[in-house]
Amino acid sequence: MATLAKAMSKFRLAVVQMHVSKVKADNLSRARELVKEAAGQGAKMVVLPECFNCPYGTSFFPEYAEKIPGESSQVLSEAAKESAVYLVGGSIPEEDGGKLYNTCSVFGPDGTLLLKHRKIHLFDIDIPGKIRFQESETLNPGSNFSVFDTPFCKVGVGICYDMRFAELAQIYTRRGCQLLVYPGAFNMTTGPAHWELLQRGRAVDNQVYVATASPARDETASYVAWGHSSVVSPWGEVVSQAGSEETVVYADIDLQYLSDVRQQVPISLQRRSDLYSVNATQEG
Repeated sequence: MATLAKAMSKFRLAVVQMHVSKVKADNLSRARELVKEAAGQGAKMVVLPECFNCPYGTSFFPEYAEKIPGESSQVLSEAAKESAVYLVGGSIPEEDGGKLYNTCSVFGPDGTLLLKHRKIHLFDIDIPGKIRFQESETLNPGSNFSVFDTPFCKVGVGICYDMRFAELAQIYTRRGCQLLVYPGAFNMTTGPAHWELLQRGRAVDNQVYVATASPARDETASYVAWGHSSVVSPWGEVVSQAGSEETVVYADIDLQYLSDVRQQVPISLQRRSDLYSVNATQEG
């Protein structure tokens, strides 16, 4: 029994940084291949990038949007089942009831849909002379927390801009998550400035593992992704990181190490709840 418990305290996570083209069928096929490749390297959980099935941009969202279940989610379900992995399906533009969402679907090793996370915080920024982007021109925000169980640990899901909001990570951690995953596509302005910083901040603040999956960089795209998909430890160390090219990066998630960090620096026991708190205003 002790041997089993020790085995379950470690698992291999794969983060896929894939090149995304304008051809949806090619993107779906490539994602499936890379999930299979990751499983072949021992991964039990695989994370795909934000907007893995189409280019990222407000003009592309209506064109590529589909329902869930739909074409892309069917491919993800089959990929999870054939490779027997937990698959965090990056995100796709989802259409539901005449509205569009930036949505991440998560599938179990049997191909079952475990949850849908609709991006809560829309990416609306304006940095003069560098970048202006308004997801709210076409997308609607989600309104639900997204946590799923595995035999290893609970996992909290956010998408890209969600990572900037420390409160979401705190709520996920309070709900028992030991790993937070953020498919994301930071750009050439915010990427070098904040991508790694935010991951390390969320990891240290909450003493959890944090994983991010970005599309590979395509200099010819209308929106150029920073890349640098990563996994960060509860100590704030970057344990795995990609460059800008298409690749799969791996990290062995060690939950005993996480437990040790929390014991050595016991911030969860030292919080002054008599002075401050972060609370969810809804349960979902």
